[in-house]
Amino acid sequence: MKRTNIWAITANRRFGVLLTAALLMTSLSGITSGTASTRYSADPTVITFWNGVAVAVVVTDAGKANAEAFLWYAFEQAAVYNAVVGITGRYEPYKWQPEAPENASPQAAAATAAYRVLLTYFPGSQTRLDTAYGESLDQIPDGVAKERGIKFGERAAARIIKLRTDDGRFADVRFTKKVKPGVWRPTPPAYAPFFDPWLAKMRPLLLDSNRQFRPRAPHALTSDAYATEYNEVKDLGSLTDSSRTPEMTETAQFFSDVAVGPLQASLRDLVTRRQMDISDSARLFAATDLSIADATGCVWDTKLHFGFWRPITAIHRGGADGNHDTVADHDWVPFLTTPPYPDHTSGLNGVIGAASHALIGVLGTHRIDLYITSAAAGVTRHYEFAGQLNRDAIDARVWSGLHFRLADVLGNHIGRKVGDWALDHYFQPTAD
Repeated sequence: MKRTNIWAITANRRFGVLLTAALLMTSLSGITSGTASTRYSADPTVITFWNGVAVAVVVTDAGKANAEAFLWYAFEQAAVYNAVVGITGRYEPYKWQPEAPENASPQAAAATAAYRVLLTYFPGSQTRLDTAYGESLDQIPDGVAKERGIKFGERAAARIIKLRTDDGRFADVRFTKKVKPGVWRPTPPAYAPFFDPWLAKMRPLLLDSNRQFRPRAPHALTSDAYATEYNEVKDLGSLTDSSRTPEMTETAQFFSDVAVGPLQASLRDLVTRRQMDISDSARLFAATDLSIADATGCVWDTKLHFGFWRPITAIHRGGADGNHDTVADHDWVPFLTTPPYPDHTSGLNGVIGAASHALIGVLGTHRIDLYITSAAAGVTRHYEFAGQLNRDAIDARVWSGLHFRLADVLGNHIGRKVGDWALDHYFQPTAD
């Protein structure tokens, strides 16, 4: 009996030692895999904070409330994502295979990566960025973990900056199609030239080519399908004497200003309400913003390739299209001012399609649960499902008088394909 007791005591001690060692190993592995990363300052609010800073820098400071903004968001979020998951090990880094530092703060890494990328491309915002960076670092206890996180964030930023060197930004790309019926030309009131045609040729972040999902051509001018869409936008998209209902008008206004800024705010709200950790928050923003950037490149490729005229030009010149069912109206004005690039396909719909399907891939459900606020419409809308958001975006551009319906449908389809492709090839969970 005594031996049995001694054996039992010895066995229990050995078990306790093994259990303690196992728990210690689990804790240490969790620091790099993300299961216990909060021990080394991994507050997920750093992700939403720096996304808000990026919007302020790009839109407010640089005045890029346009398609170019999506590119800069993508660069910043790619660096932040790599900085975080390179430490936590939860997801595969984006085009990078770094040696993960031990005992490093992903929070410090995320702040540093965002700061360095934004400062590199927007040095004029240094005061805003220095202030934000100081606030971020002040929230992290001083020590080895903070220092290692900062160093890793610098590496993550440098990696993205190097990847995007000589990517075709600001190249001398021109629209050269000869003016004839069906071909885009500058539109009133500004008659501005094609905006940023280089977006069509810039190297994508995720895709193999901007031509990867190029859609079919617009309807032939002499076709019944073209006449149907011509008369739809002529009626429902007119500034005056339109058959648009008040609800349709609100939808047109709502989507006039949500793509560049409010959509990012809706993502910040989503990760906050869902209480996502730092790895999942970084992944959601990276997957969504990189998908949006590549969808924009694809849309600009179609605009430059097909060069199809806008409804305002088509309706003013309805008598020159060879279609007896399209009657010209030289005084027709769209509900919203036409932006300076061709109709086919819709940029807004490329953005919405990409965002909605990137979210489907990240969340694993079509229930995207987005609250989006439009200052132009003065309302906040809740889009529970992706399909609802996509349908409204397609209708909105017709009711705005900016696009023929086919341009909206195909633009949205491009975006959805990009979002699906992105989550099939990137941002995957690691084997661990």
